[in-house]
Amino acid sequence: MKLLRRYGARWALGLALTLAALAYVMGMWSSHAIARQDTIIGDVRMRLEAPVLDPRIVIVDIDTKSLGEVGRFPWSRNVLAKLVDQLAGHYGAAAIGFDISFPEPDTSSGYAVLDRLAAHELKDVPALRAQLAQLQPALDYDGLFAQALQGRPVVLGYNLAAVKRGVLPAPAFTAADLRGRELVAYAADGYEANLARLQAAARGAGSFTVISDDDGMVRSSSLLQQIGDGYYPSLALATAAVYLDAGKLTPDFGKYDADSGAADAIRVVGTRGKRRIPVGLGLLTAVQFRGTGGPQGGAFRYVSAADVLAGRVDPRVLKGAIVLVGTTAPGLQDLRATPVNKEYPGVEVHANVIKSILDQHYKTHPDYASGIEFAQVIVVGLALSLLLPALAPLAAVLTSGIAFAAVVGLNWYAYRALDWTTDMFICLLLVAVLFVLNLAWGWFFEHRKGRALVSRFGEYVAPELVAQMAENPEAYTMEGESRELSVMFVDVRGFTTISEGLSPKALREYINLYLTAMSEDIRGSHQGTLDKYIGDAVMAFWGAPVAFADHASRAVATSLLMQASAARLNEDFQRRGWPPLAIGIGINSGLMHVGDMGSAIRRAYTVMGDAVNLGSRLEGITKVYGVGIAVGEATRLAAPEFVYRELDLVRVKGKNEPVAIFEPLGKPADLDPAVLDELAAWDGALAKVRAQDWDGAQGAIAALHAAHPQRALYTLYLERIAHWRADPPGAGWDGVTTFEMK
Repeated sequence: MKLLRRYGARWALGLALTLAALAYVMGMWSSHAIARQDTIIGDVRMRLEAPVLDPRIVIVDIDTKSLGEVGRFPWSRNVLAKLVDQLAGHYGAAAIGFDISFPEPDTSSGYAVLDRLAAHELKDVPALRAQLAQLQPALDYDGLFAQALQGRPVVLGYNLAAVKRGVLPAPAFTAADLRGRELVAYAADGYEANLARLQAAARGAGSFTVISDDDGMVRSSSLLQQIGDGYYPSLALATAAVYLDAGKLTPDFGKYDADSGAADAIRVVGTRGKRRIPVGLGLLTAVQFRGTGGPQGGAFRYVSAADVLAGRVDPRVLKGAIVLVGTTAPGLQDLRATPVNKEYPGVEVHANVIKSILDQHYKTHPDYASGIEFAQVIVVGLALSLLLPALAPLAAVLTSGIAFAAVVGLNWYAYRALDWTTDMFICLLLVAVLFVLNLAWGWFFEHRKGRALVSRFGEYVAPELVAQMAENPEAYTMEGESRELSVMFVDVRGFTTISEGLSPKALREYINLYLTAMSEDIRGSHQGTLDKYIGDAVMAFWGAPVAFADHASRAVATSLLMQASAARLNEDFQRRGWPPLAIGIGINSGLMHVGDMGSAIRRAYTVMGDAVNLGSRLEGITKVYGVGIAVGEATRLAAPEFVYRELDLVRVKGKNEPVAIFEPLGKPADLDPAVLDELAAWDGALAKVRAQDWDGAQGAIAALHAAHPQRALYTLYLERIAHWRADPPGAGWDGVTTFEMK
């Protein structure tokens, strides 16, 4: 009775916490934060496993060396035909998967131009037509590529998209083949597939679309995707099936659940043996990443595509191997954020899945995992709830440490020896909470946590905002959330030329002065959040962690201030004999994911989402239109107090819907009346362009160009009008300019 009076309250609290943890394990309540920590623990577990080189899978890398020897990418398909001939013919690769799609014809040979000349301008030269007929097979690069693919074990890649381009391969199976069973899979409305002649010549095709988790990390792969009534394999599964000489892919409904539409596995049966690939809901399989990725990652051998083309590779490396053709070259945008590396080659994601298929070695979350987690919570929770109140501080530390280590050790053993992925953070959290509460550190811990959060935000936001946050730290969090924000991307024009023209010391000072000025403008009176430096580029946003209703106005005002600062810096730089400074700024507003994102090793408070990607694209577009700032339609609507010059309607890479883009000029009261007159004339000229009134548009823009010859925008549109005169866009023209660059 004495012990009950002394420790009863803490025993009751410990029991309540243990019951809460058990309820979490049983699914009676959920927590994104706890689930996130279990994800991080899983990521760390994966990084702790040392890679072992697998000679069966080789990545032919379109690397920087290849671009230097062959030329910029995409390559002409006669080059790709030679690559296939080398891999399949000369080296004897057993299966070849292209992490690349070919949805458009290759016209780089110039045959179409010659054919048009022979049909029109030079139609009176009959010898030209005869000569072209002889040259046509050699200049038909798609035909050469198709010929190289014919009869070869080649799998082409394609991307799932909202549009339908190209031709899909035959599906692995259809809804009719399921005989009434429902099968839930990742479904897409369309695809960006390959030319019909290429697809017909290839052995198959697979989707290389990557599905990311909410934090942007790739942890799983969709083995089959549904398009219409058909189920189509991923690039990894299709390539593995070709290697295994599999005639059919079928779902395994060993434990079919009509409510969830789940299959246990995918069966692959071929002349090289049978494989059973366990899958979860949506036909997803966990990707077991090995090594850190890339040529130095240690898991897969990389060979340069240039060396394959030149025949410089040791034949033993490629003979009988599965070859994946992909790229690690900077700028080709095939790097993925993964648990082992935030810039992991996308092609190696497929390689890891193929390795698991060949080895029949998967890390799985077993059906009885919740039972294991339940048992460890109840044992640890009850033991610590009873023991800790009666122990001295040192003994409590040791006991809690032993319990913590026991949970971690059990989890690690299950992972390494049994290939089980079980969650343990709720149990570790229970150990920590019981320990802290029993030592009466709860309030102090929460206080320090709040102060540390504010201190962390100090790396990103202006000092006055930190002071505001310090008054109520509980109101701010770095956890992920969705908000309406405005994002800015800033980049130096011609930085490569600048860096080549300065000594290392001068370049460092040049960049430091530029970044300091830009950062001060961002964090100054308009109180932006400085996200990161990306080389000479700067990324910032407004509206988080402190919310501003006028975040778009603050971003636009800051961009105008930054251009003025750049002009002042440029005068100083030129007095020093340094290269001139010019910057481009892209701004977009919209719904974004904001929070503390990254890995267990490195994290950052940043923003992600489609609206962020569009802001980055707008920065690159400023070079095309010869302007210093470009903003999206959403930003213009959210900041109507500024005067804008409409630049164009554009469709950027990765988005199907066109967006209007604008150049902010300033507030009306700050602008010279002549500027407003010029703007009115431009608006009229742009309306004539969209009405396809080429004569009227050319006259109006030519007048503007004569008055303002330095304005590159007018030169651009005069060139476009000349093009449209020669090649009219037609009655259905929507006036949209499509950009394929990222």
